[in-house]
Amino acid sequence: MGDPDVFEMVVAEGKRDNREVDYDFQMSEQSLSSRETSFLIREQPGTAKRYNLFLRRRLMFKKCLQSKDSIFFRDGIRQIDFVLSYVDDIKKDGDIKMERRREFEVNLRKTGLELETEDKRDSEDGKTYFVKIHAPWEVLITYAEVLGMKMPVRENDIPPPDPNPFSCVLGPLKLKKSVKHPHPEYFTAQFTRHRQELFLIEDESTFFPSSARNRIVYYILSRCPFSTEEGKKRFGIERLLNSKIYSSAFPLHDGQYWRPSEPPNPVNERYVLHKNWARFSYFYKEQPLNLIRKYYGEKIGIYFVFLGFYTEMLSYAAVVGLACFVYGLLSMEGDSSSREICDPEIGGQIIMCPLCDQLCDYWRLNTTCLASKFSHLFDNESTVFFAIFMGIWVTLFLEFWKQRQAKLEYEWDMVDFEEEQQQLQLRPEFEAMCKHRKLNTVTKEMEPHMPLYSRIPWYLLSGATVTLWMSLVIASMIAVIVYRLSVYATFATLMESEATLEPVRRILTPQLTTSLTGSCLNFIVILILNFFYEKISAWITKMEIPRTYQEYESSLTLKMFLFQFVNYYSSIFYVAFFKGKLVGYPGKYTYMFNIWRSEECDPAGCLIELTTQLTIIMFGKQIFGNIEEAIYPLALNWWRRRKTRTNSEKLYSRWEQDHDLESFGNLGLFYEYLETVIQFGFVTLFVASFPLAPLLALLNNIIEIRVDAWKLTTQYRRPVAAKAHSIGVWQDILYGMAVLSVATNAFIVAFTSDIIPRLVYFYAYSTNATEPLKGYVNNSLSVFLIADFTNRTAPAGKRDILTCRYRDYRYPPEHESKYSPNMQFWHVLAAKMTFIIVIEHVVFLVKFLLAWMIPDVPKDVVERIKREKLMTVKILHDFELNKLKENLRINSDLFAKEVMIQENKVQLAKSTM
Repeated sequence: MGDPDVFEMVVAEGKRDNREVDYDFQMSEQSLSSRETSFLIREQPGTAKRYNLFLRRRLMFKKCLQSKDSIFFRDGIRQIDFVLSYVDDIKKDGDIKMERRREFEVNLRKTGLELETEDKRDSEDGKTYFVKIHAPWEVLITYAEVLGMKMPVRENDIPPPDPNPFSCVLGPLKLKKSVKHPHPEYFTAQFTRHRQELFLIEDESTFFPSSARNRIVYYILSRCPFSTEEGKKRFGIERLLNSKIYSSAFPLHDGQYWRPSEPPNPVNERYVLHKNWARFSYFYKEQPLNLIRKYYGEKIGIYFVFLGFYTEMLSYAAVVGLACFVYGLLSMEGDSSSREICDPEIGGQIIMCPLCDQLCDYWRLNTTCLASKFSHLFDNESTVFFAIFMGIWVTLFLEFWKQRQAKLEYEWDMVDFEEEQQQLQLRPEFEAMCKHRKLNTVTKEMEPHMPLYSRIPWYLLSGATVTLWMSLVIASMIAVIVYRLSVYATFATLMESEATLEPVRRILTPQLTTSLTGSCLNFIVILILNFFYEKISAWITKMEIPRTYQEYESSLTLKMFLFQFVNYYSSIFYVAFFKGKLVGYPGKYTYMFNIWRSEECDPAGCLIELTTQLTIIMFGKQIFGNIEEAIYPLALNWWRRRKTRTNSEKLYSRWEQDHDLESFGNLGLFYEYLETVIQFGFVTLFVASFPLAPLLALLNNIIEIRVDAWKLTTQYRRPVAAKAHSIGVWQDILYGMAVLSVATNAFIVAFTSDIIPRLVYFYAYSTNATEPLKGYVNNSLSVFLIADFTNRTAPAGKRDILTCRYRDYRYPPEHESKYSPNMQFWHVLAAKMTFIIVIEHVVFLVKFLLAWMIPDVPKDVVERIKREKLMTVKILHDFELNKLKENLRINSDLFAKEVMIQENKVQLAKSTM
């Protein structure tokens, strides 16, 4: 239906005005508009050339009178809906490109679109042609019907839902009603040109919003043919862009973002959005979601709805996480474990075994005093509560999002949404590579087809590439571990030998210093790998030759998410679940590659190191991401505009201003969703180790919303509007991560934190009734006889001590089963496994109950949908009934008139006889 023949069929049916456009060179002065373009493109000898020069000078004069912000053709009446740009190519294929452009533009005119070209001599750089496109009314109503657009038929009479009782308190957060709801609510029906009287058409020029207009034009551009090769039509603007026949294709912004438009231009919605949405001083305000949808389309609109809803839900988690942190801060001084470690009579008398072979010396437990206090901030009784709370929170978030999405489908007329045609359209690359054709069982037409055996090599290459890069991530993580193992001895020796580092040693222990530097190095490696993999994944996805744009995006989503999941989370998984778990014991340590001794956790536990790793990677990614999103398009746009400052006397038109902006691209939203989903993983998968993670994410998202809004309104060309009724495959990914988060947080509490061993000691091994946890530190450390050290592990030099301590539950040297796991080890292990099983079943039970209790579609939305469908049917019925009555009345009048004529004829015949 996007073929140029569609519009010719409408002409044949007689449903458009009888306005045949003659694209020859016979035209009057009153009709100089798009037809001047075709005249100016060609060089005509003699009189034609002089007339061409006259026209050019005349148009130059009229152009100078235009506003720089004009979004109309030179006649000031027809609105510019789309712009194509190109540069003359002097290479050997320049003639081919020119011919394809000419054929493409001829076919565009056949569809009814009107074109007007700006010569390169009138452009800012003196080398770029601009083709402006306008869709007249007949084209709009034809393709609005083809695309199944819903348009207003009557103002909605359903009363709004009850106001929020806290609305007066939330007043400062609200936007003005004219901004929040730029137009009233309507009952809508699928548009059809045969029922135009049914719809609320007050002004044909404003009936279709600019987003609908550019969507219609892009639909035509994406299906318009430009050549025929080997008996097959080549079509689509995307293919022309890929082959550099056109350099860009974009809809225009409404005007400049820093000031409102001047008449006769319509309301500058870009300015309204920048003023009320893209300013950082409005960070506390709600978003103008309906205006975003009206200007950018549903696909971009639903992203900002999701980001705003996610940020709102994060505020609740942030408050609870902050409360848990404050609890840890207030109870820090009263923590018995920290007191014992810091006590010179307890921790100061406990000699610990060396943390590395030969170079490291014995050390006293109280040197980790500050680290043990920091550890208590995140490793306390509230950790279990917060882990359970986040398991429930993530369920509520996803269930309430489904409700919000259902409400959005109703409000934005997407209840009966069908997948966007452009997403299901065949990719030009797929058609170009296909040598076979196959009958489409639905359309009964022959379509390009690629057999499976042709794709298998590329699938294998794709799988091998993804596996290779994931292996590279694991190798990089191992390299960072080796770095930590290698430099630990250096840090330990340096801090022991340098007296000037005594104040630093109180704050930064060798373990903490190694962890911090290792985390920073790991974050740098993550960014480097991520940069290169983005390029590789895009290339390998193209090599797979996906059939449609939807298949391309799904394939790229899978590759990018799997890689980034491994890239960002692998080091955190290592610290959470592997570090310090398989270290062995003094005299029989385990070694990596038989060279480096496995890392041990701090005596206060590995949780503080997990918190450090998570904080650096999460915080660093958010800071780097926001800086990159703001600086990258700003720098590119400055580079493009650098010449205009020296040519300020020239007219810098609206299409040239937008042409110099960065393109948002087909994958612009893809990277925004990917960034949000990765952050969601930080907030949910490891939140038991860092209750401030939701607060960090909340602050980042408040900035992220305004950065994204600022980018779209000021630094990017206006994206082509597209429809979407959900966040797509990302919702399934979020559900998967939500289920995984229950398991990861249960394992973190059980195996990484120190809560379960403390509880086992509290209930089973404590002998102090008044202070049940007193003596826990001594109980958690096993004894090792120094004489049992091997030459490989023993520190250099003699010591006057007989034993040292290490963190584990093993029998002492005098026991017959010395250094074997003791009974408490098995008790603690059984308690950990029991905790995991119980907590997972409890959280999953609550999750399923909540999912069952919370309906996917709210009751009031169901009722409103039913009411709207009923009213729409009634309106359509009344319209058709009135139309039928009118036709019958006209027909009956004609019949009565015909009867009278026949009777008069009979009377006349009788009188003449």
